[in-house]
Amino acid sequence: MPVLHIRPALFEDEDALGRLDRATWSYLHAVRPPEEPPYEPFFGDRYGPRDHLVAEVDGRLVGYVRLGFPTPLVSNAHVRQIQGLAVAEEARGLGVGRALIRAVIAEARRQGALRISLRVLGHNTPARKLYESEGFVVEGIQPGEFYLDGKYVDDVLMGRSL
Repeated sequence: MPVLHIRPALFEDEDALGRLDRATWSYLHAVRPPEEPPYEPFFGDRYGPRDHLVAEVDGRLVGYVRLGFPTPLVSNAHVRQIQGLAVAEEARGLGVGRALIRAVIAEARRQGALRISLRVLGHNTPARKLYESEGFVVEGIQPGEFYLDGKYVDDVLMGRSL
């Protein structure tokens, strides 16, 4: 049985995270076209290692989740938002996504958040089922919000209390 470990990201994870992000790119969850070389750094002004938890299986990085604030408003500071989740193809079905969701919920609580939210594309059924199984509920739908790969796709807003 593979050993799964969730930990905070380190700056040294940047290259592996960038490769993972590019390898898992799909219109199933992405609203921008695939990145082309030269690639932007994974960490930047907006998100750094402190905003990510990573999953390792047998010591190899196979997933990440990004946790941030939905807005910069003080009146919204009690809410955290999942702003990215990726799992390597070869690690799917091993519980990596679920472990990352549970870990990020625990991290949001540790930070003092009272709610956690996310946005998921309407046609991303696997992700929606995972989030629902972890207590997230649909709180709103923006119909046809994105035009991706020749189709209009809903933006689904989900959240839960902590």
